[in-house]
Amino acid sequence: MSESQTLILASSVLDRLRKRLRFSVLGRDEVVDLILVALLADGHVLLEDYPGSGKTTLAKALGDAIEDGGDFPAFRRIQFTPDLLPSDITGISVFDAETGKFHFRPGPLFAHIVLGDEINRTSPKVQAAMLEAMAEKQVTVDNETHALDDLFFVIATQNPRDVAGTYPLPVPQLDRFLFKIRMDDISRDAELSVLRTRQARGGEIPVDLPRVRHEDLLQARLQVEQEIFISDSIHHCLVDLARELRAHPQVVQGVSTRSLVLMVPALKASALLRGRNFVSGDDLNWLAPRVFGHRLDLAPGAPPAIEIVQSCLKKPMESLSVGTLQATD
Repeated sequence: MSESQTLILASSVLDRLRKRLRFSVLGRDEVVDLILVALLADGHVLLEDYPGSGKTTLAKALGDAIEDGGDFPAFRRIQFTPDLLPSDITGISVFDAETGKFHFRPGPLFAHIVLGDEINRTSPKVQAAMLEAMAEKQVTVDNETHALDDLFFVIATQNPRDVAGTYPLPVPQLDRFLFKIRMDDISRDAELSVLRTRQARGGEIPVDLPRVRHEDLLQARLQVEQEIFISDSIHHCLVDLARELRAHPQVVQGVSTRSLVLMVPALKASALLRGRNFVSGDDLNWLAPRVFGHRLDLAPGAPPAIEIVQSCLKKPMESLSVGTLQATD
């Protein structure tokens, strides 16, 4: 199979997911695209939203779009609360009186797609368990390590206005989220469409919107990593952007090298989403504020992080040579 044929298959997987999600969630096209980029880039997403903004519908639609693979369900939801325990999400060891042995009973983290609702409402102990799962795709219970699914993908939410009874997410965990996406109100026309098509969208998914196989999605991840070209000019631009952010007078702590590493597969997934086999400056312009914004520690009185990222991106983008972006035979 040639490279172009393989990318056509990966594009087909992405296109099917995109159509199913846009059928189920109206007025959130860019959010859908960012979710798909994160899924293909093997990242996780933090949604900053208000109640009723469609986060659960979006996560359920994504889980429903993927066929079950192995022993894991497609979708699980975790409601984070202050009294939640790590074992409530990782699972517990249960004693079997007949055999005289302990058996592990998996928790809700053992799924393809996990929705973590109000993740900043839970204690640091639970946050630590989530960090291990997100960083290493495994959980440790009673000194035994249990592997999560290769597709393991977290969509977490937090309410921007709800500060009472919350625990700020630790910096290492924020750094594990590829994107932080703010879900603002949808347009008037989109809200009208939600009301008009409510009954139709609540029934069966049309047959021309088939599910995606678990194995095909994992294969698409691999092909995006291997066959989407990224030039050294993009690497230079990323490093220069990071240095500009670290040197900014209103940035107390800049972005980590790990965030640059996580950015590369995201840029490749963005290129595939836009029908290219190479990364361009457009991908960098689109993703940089969402990848780096939530990783910045700003001084008091500083402008929004997204504005700082966009400002610091101007100089590196000027030096980016468009002629060297595509791979040459």
